[in-house]
Amino acid sequence: MKTALVVGGSSGIGLAIVKQLLEQDYSKIYVYDRKDSDFLSDKIEFTQFNLVEDDFDKFDSLVDKVDTLIITAGFGRVSKFETFEDIEIKNGIFVNEIAPIRIIRKFYERIISEDDFYCLVMGSIAGMISSPLFSVYSAGKAGINRFIESINIEIEESGSTNRVLNVSPGSIKGTSFNGGLTNLKQVSILAQRMLKRMFNRETMFIPDIDIYGEVLQRYKKDPHTFGVESYQYKVDSGRLNNTPQIKIGYLSGTFDLFHIGHLNLIRKAKQYCDYLVVGVHKDASHKGKKTFISFDERVEILKAIKFVDEVIESKPEDMDVWSDINYHYLFVGSDYKGTDRFNTYEKYFEDKDVEIVYFEYTKGTSSTQLRNALTTK
Repeated sequence: MKTALVVGGSSGIGLAIVKQLLEQDYSKIYVYDRKDSDFLSDKIEFTQFNLVEDDFDKFDSLVDKVDTLIITAGFGRVSKFETFEDIEIKNGIFVNEIAPIRIIRKFYERIISEDDFYCLVMGSIAGMISSPLFSVYSAGKAGINRFIESINIEIEESGSTNRVLNVSPGSIKGTSFNGGLTNLKQVSILAQRMLKRMFNRETMFIPDIDIYGEVLQRYKKDPHTFGVESYQYKVDSGRLNNTPQIKIGYLSGTFDLFHIGHLNLIRKAKQYCDYLVVGVHKDASHKGKKTFISFDERVEILKAIKFVDEVIESKPEDMDVWSDINYHYLFVGSDYKGTDRFNTYEKYFEDKDVEIVYFEYTKGTSSTQLRNALTTK
């Protein structure tokens, strides 16, 4: 019975690989990704996972369950370095380099064992050459390329026949990389080729080697000239994207008597965005209630939560905050959906690239329960 874990398997080449694994009689495929896909199968178990924020111990339960590990998650932007925000740099290096290394460490005892274990990680040609205007992405991919090359020697010296395949393309059409759309017809053949080489225990696969082999030779011959030409080519081709790939989310609340329900709401919101801003109500007068915890203390509590990037004082209406932080997601409870107030919100945001995400309330501890417990004699 063959089972696999595909990190980044909800779209693009990752989703194409998932479909290929199903055709190759894999009985179970665990998909870890930030967002679910529309592709359904009773053999797929999806887990929402943020490579930047979530606890990597969640992989521990899969170490003895899978015999195939595939990591395709990654993102990048062609642009001048000065256009990158700090959070985008941090997230890019983490997703493209640090996260794959940490995941492989979880499964490393399986990889160096005598049992068959297959592993594939998405690298990039950009990590092998001078990549001006692609600096942050190439830095992360250079790190993962060298890492895979290094541990394959360690795996070989351990006596294991398993290997980690580094797939380093120049570009892949039909993926969601750099804001594109997934087209499985375009990437299915590449997915087949990748898996074939993984099962053959190869260590490097450069698609379109006839093109990129020549690119590597030109780089090795004269790195500086190559870099200058690469810079000019990207400028002339109109590929520059000077808009940071940062999705900002916003939610507001009183957050009095902070409890697990609050934490779950914040954690769930961060799954959607790169940068989460939390607005805190000065008091609870809008609900006709008093707060037990002062405003300043509630702000400090929220600042200490790893899923929260920024804390501000809320405004009477959440849409009034949009002009200040230009958020892409507004998170609210599902009980607001369909109300006159939020029908107005949805009309206001129609032309502003903002999605209102309505979260279902979950059973458990609530502020009302705690408040009643404290006030009941």
